[in-house]
Amino acid sequence: MRAVRGSRRPRAKKIAYPKRRKKGTESGNNGFNTRKRVLKAAAELFAHRGYHATSVRQLSSAVRLGRGALYYHIKGKERLLWDILWEPARSLADKAVALRSLDAPPDEKLRLFGRNLMRGIADDLAEWTVFFREFHGLSRQRLNEVLRLRETFEAVFREILEAGYAQGQFRKLDPLLVKGLLGMFNYSYLWIRPYGSKTPEEIADEFCDAILQGIRVLPEDSADT
Repeated sequence: MRAVRGSRRPRAKKIAYPKRRKKGTESGNNGFNTRKRVLKAAAELFAHRGYHATSVRQLSSAVRLGRGALYYHIKGKERLLWDILWEPARSLADKAVALRSLDAPPDEKLRLFGRNLMRGIADDLAEWTVFFREFHGLSRQRLNEVLRLRETFEAVFREILEAGYAQGQFRKLDPLLVKGLLGMFNYSYLWIRPYGSKTPEEIADEFCDAILQGIRVLPEDSADT
């Protein structure tokens, strides 16, 4: 029997079945947000318990992820520690380096440096607590990478004080004193409260007032030289 023209059977539409997602993986913003949540939880655990005293099981329980899903996001415990330390240090190093090209007097640069450092520590308090207490948990190569970042923003601090001396604004400071002055900011991780009665910037300004009062060259000092 011949088929009647126009009576062809319509082709069945292909059904697009969603691809099966691998266990433990996430895509898009969900995966990004999960990773951020894991990093924050790990930073808080390492800050309170210590890096070596915190197990992967405890972290898995804190973020409510199975072990396989957790390792998808962290790639290993030491890599997790490095990720926690790297980003805050890199951010502060970048802000410090930007001060080198800023057209401003040394005392103003000192204030900006202090404000950036105190704000960074307050915003990432757990991460900086881990930075100062647990950095020795890194392998030698990763440790050197993190320490280079720390050296970068410490170098900018020294350069600001040296520029003030070169311009006749600051007294010549012993390197040990410079280290101690920087420690005023660094060790605020022990006591600073992000939502305390004073903002991190206000605390930084008070520190800078005290520093400048002690190192600024006064008119009578110039007359004696």
